[in-house]
Amino acid sequence: MVPLGYIGARFLRSSGIEKEPCQPPSSLFPGLKRSLQPTDLPMASDNRIMREREAAVGISVNRALDRLAETQETDGSWWGDYGGPMFLLPMYVVLCHLSAWEISEERRQAMRRELFSAQRADGGIGLHAEGDSMLLTSVLAYVALRLLGTEPDNPELIRMRRWIAAHGSPLGAAPWGKWILCLLGLYPYCGLTPILPELWLLPKWLPIHPGRLWCHCRMVYLPASYLYATRAQQAPNDLIQALREELYDQPWDEIDFAAHRNQIAPSDKLIPTRLPGRLANRALAILESLIPHRLRQRALREVLRQINFEDSVTNHLAIGPVNRVLNSLCHHFREPGGEPFQASMVALDAYLWDTDDGRCRMQGYNNSKLWDTAFAIQSAMAAGASRSHPEMLHRAHGYLRDHQILDDVPAAAEHYRSPSKGGWPFSNRDHGWPISDCTAEGFKSSLLLGDWKPETAIPEERLRESIPLMLHWQNPDGGWPTYEKQRGGSWLESLNPSGVFDRIMVDYSYAECTSTVLDALVRAQKRFPDCHSAEVALAIDRGGAWLRSQQRDDGSWEGSWGVCFTYGTWFGVSGLMALGAGSDDPALIRASEFLLSHQHDDGGWGEAISSCHQRKWVDVPEGHVVQTAWALLSLIRSGNRDHEAQARAVDFLSKRQSPDGGWPHEGMVGIFNRTCAINYDWYRLYFPLWALAEWHDQQTEKSSIRTSG
Repeated sequence: MVPLGYIGARFLRSSGIEKEPCQPPSSLFPGLKRSLQPTDLPMASDNRIMREREAAVGISVNRALDRLAETQETDGSWWGDYGGPMFLLPMYVVLCHLSAWEISEERRQAMRRELFSAQRADGGIGLHAEGDSMLLTSVLAYVALRLLGTEPDNPELIRMRRWIAAHGSPLGAAPWGKWILCLLGLYPYCGLTPILPELWLLPKWLPIHPGRLWCHCRMVYLPASYLYATRAQQAPNDLIQALREELYDQPWDEIDFAAHRNQIAPSDKLIPTRLPGRLANRALAILESLIPHRLRQRALREVLRQINFEDSVTNHLAIGPVNRVLNSLCHHFREPGGEPFQASMVALDAYLWDTDDGRCRMQGYNNSKLWDTAFAIQSAMAAGASRSHPEMLHRAHGYLRDHQILDDVPAAAEHYRSPSKGGWPFSNRDHGWPISDCTAEGFKSSLLLGDWKPETAIPEERLRESIPLMLHWQNPDGGWPTYEKQRGGSWLESLNPSGVFDRIMVDYSYAECTSTVLDALVRAQKRFPDCHSAEVALAIDRGGAWLRSQQRDDGSWEGSWGVCFTYGTWFGVSGLMALGAGSDDPALIRASEFLLSHQHDDGGWGEAISSCHQRKWVDVPEGHVVQTAWALLSLIRSGNRDHEAQARAVDFLSKRQSPDGGWPHEGMVGIFNRTCAINYDWYRLYFPLWALAEWHDQQTEKSSIRTSG
């Protein structure tokens, strides 16, 4: 049954009696309202079907809102699983083994279940839980399972070992796998390409200084350089000797590891090694032989200083799980059991996620609370939650207020950090790294909730502080990056040493970040017209031009943080709508045509993870709820008049809804660096809710036009 409050609100809105205190989707995206004309309405014979569909969607929206309220955390956020990458948990297990950090037997069993659950039919394990097998993750998972107590005669472990042997043994693993094996004594350091800490002593103006790298890249290679330079390694024991025999098809002492330094198996070579990178590795190997002891010690002190700073300003969380593990290893090998190590291990627990079915995985961030909460707020407001679920919004508003970053980090430039004050992180304030699109979504959500309840709004002074920060992040090309404006040339990508991740060397401009920051700046321009007005106007002009330039010939935008063209196109369309584009804008027409060309017979859209790596649409046989929601939102906002296509998408979403008001998990739709998928648990709740709410609002407006006609 549709709640009476919802029916009353619908009547008031359609009759024009009530003036909503919060902005409905049609006012958030001006082009949406302009696109609705009497000629757009369905024929009279279709009205009954449309009314039935509208009523059904109203029920779906309210059930989803109830589910959203039920799943809210006590701190006002939404906290879901952010797992998927399969190299993370093995790294944690290796750290615990090396440091003798106790893992309870219950957790050990849960970790074993998690690793085995990702095993593919061929016996290997992929870069992410749904990916094709590769040596990097198969070898690390095998080692982790053995460290967790799995015996070598386990049938699934035998299958994994056979796959590893058939694909070249650890000698062909991507570099990250070899680094971790070195720490255990399962690979010698002579088989690694050099990672020199002395690079941190170079003049900062040099284009190859590591401070110019993307923050996630430099914060991984920072501790890696310490571990490499100190040749950190556990002394061999019986288990390590057994693993050497299990993993290699020839005696350990007879392997020429140095000859395999640059070897990467086809399964792991997702990103080709380019000539500049190979030449750089040779030059570093020669250079290392010439480095005096005193210079190395100075470099190690500088690296440790940077590591300790990162730990202190992130409350030991670090920017992400990989450098958190590597920083912890540095602390362990330098001062086993010391205070920095103990603090880091306690913080690492925030990265572990216990699933409902008895598995334990490691997440790609300490959490995604701010990101999820901002989107949950916007979807809920679009669905009328200001009337039906005010307490939920009050709590969510509190989370936004409590997790805006209030200060810059000390000595920021000395530690290669950008401004932070006024920003919002991906997770929480303790983490401390603000991100451009998280800041924009936090800012937008704060304005929406402040409009609804001005007496509880975040102070205007704090909101104003977000504006210069967003302006600061804009790249020279006009677009927006993630954490900091691009510091080095794109040519640095030719030095990418990972083998498995693309676009990791500098912070490029992204359609998603650009779109959401543009939307936030347009709102800031209206709300605070006296705040950096000239700079905001210029930034919007430059950003809009960049966003238009990124539209592909087929009408789509490529997504970099979601799979892939449904995600990127949703942001592209939303960004142009925020700038005032109308339904007759050629860019929006082409975007709609692109999406319609990929709609399935079932009314949904389904796009494979491999779309990101191949950089072209790769279809899947069945529609996906989240990707369908993105596509439907794009069609609605762009003013597309194919009402049948929208109706089929609405029916698809309504039919897929679960009895509890949510939607089932259908596979991962998050991505990073074009190759590794990651799970956003709450995408399957608030994006379908948002799409259905905006469609319902559009239908209400049509009903109003029919009535007035």
